[in-house]
Amino acid sequence: MRYFINLSYDGHNYHGWQIQPGAISVQEVLGKALSTLLRSETEVVGAGRTDAGVNASMMIAHFDSDKKFSANDEDKDSLFQLCYRLNKLLPPDIAIHDIYPVADDMHARFSATSRTYHYYILTAKSPFEPYAYRYPQPLDFQLMNEACRVLFDYIDFTSFSKLHTDVKTNNCRIMHAEWHQVSPIKWEFTITADRFLRNMVRAIVGTLIDVGRGAITIDQFRAIIEKKDRCSAGTSVPGNALFLAEVTY
Repeated sequence: MRYFINLSYDGHNYHGWQIQPGAISVQEVLGKALSTLLRSETEVVGAGRTDAGVNASMMIAHFDSDKKFSANDEDKDSLFQLCYRLNKLLPPDIAIHDIYPVADDMHARFSATSRTYHYYILTAKSPFEPYAYRYPQPLDFQLMNEACRVLFDYIDFTSFSKLHTDVKTNNCRIMHAEWHQVSPIKWEFTITADRFLRNMVRAIVGTLIDVGRGAITIDQFRAIIEKKDRCSAGTSVPGNALFLAEVTY
């Protein structure tokens, strides 16, 4: 049977979601814990590949098991008990919220129809800076929102993609992109798309900051997208302020 896992994690201690040699990842830690509980090698597949240091307030992953877990929380082999034991085994910076059965053809990554990310900017000192990017210079967020609307006119976002990746296409459909103020010193950027390229959100935010501080115009922002050249876009912002917030199916 196939099961979905709803989890969240603080990405500070991890080199991203995906397993890679010589670096600790969320996928590796979760896979080892699940394999220990199920007493068999178990592969975990995530809905996306968050970069090093990036957080997830909601990540969906799937795994396959020959074992059928009960829906009765009081049963020893229930999904509730599996979730409970997995949380006990995992470190404090990874939390399992739910495990539930899905159809065998459901795929955490390829069945997803959209993903939403949040990015946080602080305009003054805050005790929560580990989860936001403090930017001390004035930014014109209204102008940055005007630039956001330009994103809807395009599907090829090569200019915001990490170089030398193994993807077959750099086409994405952005459905929503907007800044809004959540406190006197904190702004949240929300972006939703059917898929994201590696480093895409952080590169978009960095280039929007260039608009907000007056370094480039909206017409120049449009030209950057049309160039399809990563070197023409802004610097990527730090990953600690980025959260994968929602995955839909």
